[in-house]
Amino acid sequence: MNDRFAAIAAGARERRDASRSSGRPRIALCLDTSSRARGGEATLAALREAVAARGLDVEIATTGSWGFCWLEPTVSVRSAAGSRTVLYHSLTPDRVEEFLRAVIVEAGEFPELALGVVEGPATDRIGLLRDHPFMRGQVRRLMANCGRIDPASIDDALANRAYEGFVTALDMEPAAIIELMLESGLGGRGGGGFPAGRKWDFLRNATADPRYLVCNADEGDPGAWVNRILMEGDPHLIVEGMLIAALATHAVEGYVYIRHEYPLAIERMNEAVRQARERGLLGEDILGSGKTFDLVVFTGAGSYVCGEETGLINSIDGYRGMPRIRPPFPAQAGLWNLPTNVNNVETYANAPLILREGAAWWSSVSDDDAKGTKMFTFSGAVNQSGCVEIPFGLSVRELLERYGGGVPGGVPLKGYQPGGPLSGILPAAEADLPLTLAPFRERGMFLGSGGIVFFDETASVVDLCTYFLGFAEDESCGRCTTCFQGTQRAVEILRRIASGGGRETDLDKLGDLIQTMIWSNCLHGQFAPTTVKLALREFRSEFETLIREKRDPTRSLPGMIAYEITNPTAPALAGAAAVCPTAAIVADGAGHAIVDELCIRCDACREVAPEAIAIRDRFA
Repeated sequence: MNDRFAAIAAGARERRDASRSSGRPRIALCLDTSSRARGGEATLAALREAVAARGLDVEIATTGSWGFCWLEPTVSVRSAAGSRTVLYHSLTPDRVEEFLRAVIVEAGEFPELALGVVEGPATDRIGLLRDHPFMRGQVRRLMANCGRIDPASIDDALANRAYEGFVTALDMEPAAIIELMLESGLGGRGGGGFPAGRKWDFLRNATADPRYLVCNADEGDPGAWVNRILMEGDPHLIVEGMLIAALATHAVEGYVYIRHEYPLAIERMNEAVRQARERGLLGEDILGSGKTFDLVVFTGAGSYVCGEETGLINSIDGYRGMPRIRPPFPAQAGLWNLPTNVNNVETYANAPLILREGAAWWSSVSDDDAKGTKMFTFSGAVNQSGCVEIPFGLSVRELLERYGGGVPGGVPLKGYQPGGPLSGILPAAEADLPLTLAPFRERGMFLGSGGIVFFDETASVVDLCTYFLGFAEDESCGRCTTCFQGTQRAVEILRRIASGGGRETDLDKLGDLIQTMIWSNCLHGQFAPTTVKLALREFRSEFETLIREKRDPTRSLPGMIAYEITNPTAPALAGAAAVCPTAAIVADGAGHAIVDELCIRCDACREVAPEAIAIRDRFA
């Protein structure tokens, strides 16, 4: 091992061990975007205030996500002896005092909020975390450090084997690194699945210099936050992956392109880059090897088409985020028309694992054609929104039931969307498909970066199509008429159908638009109508009911329903009238009535007075 690195890593482990043996308990709160959304910062402030007020000698730290996004803020507590750590969930500011009294002052436990024991023995009241239903079946490699380390501390990362894979790669020839990547079977994790080693080899054999790497962290699919979990939980894993790719391709500089909507990921990636540079792991003459590579964290403006690699390159170049016409491909003419390689966050993050443990170990976890593990996030009609890391091959239904906790309220599953708004939707009958690339390709879809959105029988397919195609319309770069005019016309038709104005010819018109848009300049326009295409194939009867019967089977489309009062004298109507934002509920003699012209179908009144207000078909 490189002597300089050995000294750096040894120092980090010594500091870690000193902290564990200090006799101070440690409280580590997950502070990522999901935790912030559920009040994590307020809980952290309450913890610090309560510890200070009591004069307790406690180390307070922050971590990334364990994946229990629906149970944030999660908090792990390491005992004073440093030998036992327990993970807790849903710690709100109002419970901090009793929590501290139980786990710190009394050096006990708080079983009511316990998820499991991370380190140390289980008890009758708290089992091991690995036996928790949410953790069973997961193979945590990419997420091995998420929740366990402070993402703002390079010492924590180094003490948990960060940069060991890069140091291994320092002693290898570029061709040998690429051969190892090809042997592992690592495919691009952005959805395409193209062999990462082959893509790196294109750049290695480029004929111009300098060469550049780009990490595509422009995670824009609604319902996908896999990349964010990694950047906020273990940013050094991504830095190390790009260092390995630089050795394999002779690249001298890299860019981590993160969308503007990810401020915490931007902050943590910037800090990781700064710390790596400070320790001699980035910059000139890295670890005395004579190798040079540096990184820039680049903040994008949020354009969805910048998720396409050439649109992203244009954005870094200082132009509008428009996908380029190919060829030439980025390996020949990318950043500033020089050779460039673009990979997804998760693709780069796998490289250190392969270099550290070997290709056979990395690929052995799955018998599927797609090798290694894959991170998935799931949301929508689920009881538990979260993130898991599993081998390829688990079925969509198993993901929903085992990790998502099933559909809320026992409502039947209607369908799901894998791969973002350009991929399309499938019915519940297709929920037994394995989560791997091939079956979705066969259906004209793609798995995407790992975001799965579920919807139940209360959701309107036309509404979903309108939302996703409207998203594609808003995010069109506007260069080719086929895309930006095609999406506009399709959205107009969908909105008309959803408001009761559907025509028999509309389905044929949508079919014509689908056939026309395949001639768009880039994948954004070509795949924008996929949701409508698959919806017409799998849920055609719902469109036909709306058009021919002027009736919404789900009774969820505002343009197809009306509210009526079934019991005008019900006492709860006074409360319903009070919450109505448009004053649509008015006194009418001895009772109440609804003025339909004022009603915006927000459903607030029915929530207050369900026994007195009902939904009816507007055109019945």
